[in-house]
Amino acid sequence: MLASVVLGFLAAGSFVIAILQWREKGFPLNNAYLYASRKERETMNKKPYYRQTGVVFALTAIIFLLLALEERLETGWLFHCAGILSIILVVYAIISSITIRKKRG
Repeated sequence: MLASVVLGFLAAGSFVIAILQWREKGFPLNNAYLYASRKERETMNKKPYYRQTGVVFALTAIIFLLLALEERLETGWLFHCAGILSIILVVYAIISSITIRKKRG
């Protein structure tokens, strides 16, 4: 019971962050932006980083939600769906990072 509540809160928090990132509100929670120098940050186009972070947090929220439901319902198949979505999340993060870097120059 406690695990499903914690996972539910994590899902809700991830959805909030995803929405804020899509709306380009707040600090871009992206490694490329975080590791950039102050000078690079000033000239950097933040839009692709906001979008990438929004998608990643939305997928993370769905994964947490599936895991919370699995913990509560004990179906077995929701865990596998969360695993497949986790793999998709990693592949998306890698491909989108490469794409953003190529476009940046």
